[in-house]
Amino acid sequence: MPWYAVHTRSRHEYKVKTSLVQKGINAFLPEIEVPSKRKDRKKKINIPLFSGYLFFETSFLDNETKLAVLKTFGVVRILGKKDTFEPLPVPENKIAAIRRLVETKAQIFEVRSPKVGEPARIIDGPFAGIEGIVVSRNAQKELFVVTIEILQRCVAVKLEGLQVARLQA
Repeated sequence: MPWYAVHTRSRHEYKVKTSLVQKGINAFLPEIEVPSKRKDRKKKINIPLFSGYLFFETSFLDNETKLAVLKTFGVVRILGKKDTFEPLPVPENKIAAIRRLVETKAQIFEVRSPKVGEPARIIDGPFAGIEGIVVSRNAQKELFVVTIEILQRCVAVKLEGLQVARLQA
């Protein structure tokens, strides 16, 4: 049976999963275990691997099933083609790979490296805390060139991947 991806409202993944299961639709929400950020104690908590997304399985995606999914509280849309909004199935091998990844309990880190033209902040080294624009990037070597405007002059700084982070909008 094919799997489909659902985009949910922010922090509604668990509610959507529960509602879909109550409607008789098989839902899969991949979770990872991360250390909690509480000050008083250290604790591991489970969070969704893909924030704002989960998967559901159906033998045939007819209008009735689509409507049942889309009417679920917290569902934004079923992922699909941009121009026609036709839902696209997620290949079974991708779902199997995600299941294996989650079951191994491997430590997973989310990497958000900036793209060319995006604003970035230098987070390590002598220029830590300075913001600039990424001019070039070499993902294989993890090298970024960031321009920093100092006194109306642009200075390019070559940085390694772990020294630069994308600014949140």
